[in-house]
Formats: sequence, structure tokens, C-alpha cells
Amino acid sequence: MESTRQHKIARLIQKDMSDILLRYARTLHGTLIAISEVRVTPDFSLAHIYLSIFPQDKVETTMQLIEENKHRFRGELGSLERHQLRIIPEIVFHLDDTIDRMERIDELLKS
Repeated sequence: MESTRQHKIARLIQKDMSDILLRYARTLHGTLIAISEVRVTPDFSLAHIYLSIFPQDKVETTMQLIEENKHRFRGELGSLERHQLRIIPEIVFHLDDTIDRMERIDELLKS
């Protein structure tokens, strides 16, 4: 169970990282990147960021580009949150496939 502080930090990271990824997605032309969830460890040293990427055919290349630029994103996050956080957490990106699983379940229920 997350503490109130963890929840607040996760929301702050989600808001700022959404702005950073929005600017980055503009360079990818036709790719939409959404942050579905952020989870922060109790010691605030690690932030797990779950991404939804559309369209599906660009998921692998986009995730690879995001992983390559992970340190740049952490630097930008640090400059935005330098007054709120003492330590900027390391970032781990995960692909959120919840929508794909929902569509699969929906297809199974229809047949």
C-alpha cells in the first residue's frame, strides 16, 4: 500500500513526465505516448512509469527510443522538480498492455 507521500510524488512525476514525453512525441510524427500509471518505491529512489503507445505498429521502436533517451528525460525531470524533491528517482519504463488485454477479452466474449 502506497503512503500519501508516495502517491503525491507519483502524481507529480506523472504530470511532469507527461509534459516531457508530449514534447518528445512531437518529434516522432504520428505517435501518441500516454502515461497510465507511476509507482514510486518507498525510499523514492525508483519510479516505475507505465506507458501506452499508439499506434501498435510503432510500440517497439518507440520504447527503444525512450529507453535510449531515459537519462535525458531524468535530467529534464530533475530540472522541473528540483524544488520539490531532494533526490530525483531513477526511471524504469514499462509498456502498459492493459488495453490490449481488454480488447482480447472483449473479442473472446463476443465469440
